[in-house]
Amino acid sequence: MANADRFYIGGNDEHGINPPTVGKRTPIMPYINRSFYENEFNRPAKYYFLIACLRTQFNIFDVKPELSDVSISQRVTRINRQGLSLLVTFAYNAAANDTSFSSANGFQIFYSRENRFANSSRLLAYDVAAGLSEEIPLRNLGVGTLTEIGVLRSVNCPSALAECGFMTNFNEAKYMVDPDFQASCGDGACIGVCENLDVSYVPQVYYTALPTLRRGYRGNSVKLLQCYLNLYGEELSVDGSFGANTLVSVEQFQRDNNLTVDGIVGRITWQTLTRQAPLPTLRRGARGVYVRYLQQKLLSKLYPVGNIDGVFGANTLSAVEQFQQENGLVVDGIVGRNTWAKLTPIGGGRPLP
Repeated sequence: MANADRFYIGGNDEHGINPPTVGKRTPIMPYINRSFYENEFNRPAKYYFLIACLRTQFNIFDVKPELSDVSISQRVTRINRQGLSLLVTFAYNAAANDTSFSSANGFQIFYSRENRFANSSRLLAYDVAAGLSEEIPLRNLGVGTLTEIGVLRSVNCPSALAECGFMTNFNEAKYMVDPDFQASCGDGACIGVCENLDVSYVPQVYYTALPTLRRGYRGNSVKLLQCYLNLYGEELSVDGSFGANTLVSVEQFQRDNNLTVDGIVGRITWQTLTRQAPLPTLRRGARGVYVRYLQQKLLSKLYPVGNIDGVFGANTLSAVEQFQQENGLVVDGIVGRNTWAKLTPIGGGRPLP
């Protein structure tokens, strides 16, 4: 087995979310009367991938920390300055008629024959497809080729693009905003990268093993911190340097999660950032990442929660009560063991009317 720290892995997400890239969205989802935009999946899947790469001890590069879209030419320039070992890009597919739901389903991985490392890109694509097959409950459509795609064709490293499902398939559209599905896609892609590079995959790192961090620290543990903060909506450069911007983001995260606001990332802050089990009992008035997770799970099952803001307010309470009513649970608006057990599985939720 090779040492992971020999390799430099890039993660890229297609399109933007603030503002959303025009046209890159699902049809209007019933019950919630809104579309899911493609980058609501792409961006978190990329960060879960980079997090998996970091715990495996790879060196990583975040191509696009911005919430807004960045031109392909600009992203290619960034990539080609890095000397990456390989690149994985995250996206979501759409059928030819993207204004209504269809039966098209499954995930597919693409590479470009025009890439100077075309054969290595092809092998990477097959390995990523195999890794995703281990982790996500979708049909594997195999490996295909694309032309005129800059992040496949014009980069100076092996490159694969993962289309992790179909936005125009009703059930796969719901998966897009499920954080457990997003994490499974990131993990599956990392498993494929590990197979490609003959590296042992690390499936979990407990928060108790992570070092205490504060301003002035540098290294991959700081990159891990920055990836988690970006996963929750920040736009930090994932540069491994705990500077002023990272400090501000840490303090805001601590404030939002009712933690001691000291800018020091110790055991409790790491536990909250990584959202490790057990899941707490939640009720109206709660706030933080576990409420955000609750809101995302409810939304993925088409219960309207309003903004994903980590605040258990009136909209979230109403969604919880609707979910409990429709799933044979005690309707008390409190998210305890039984409600979590029904809510956490990937898939399910309200049917297509």
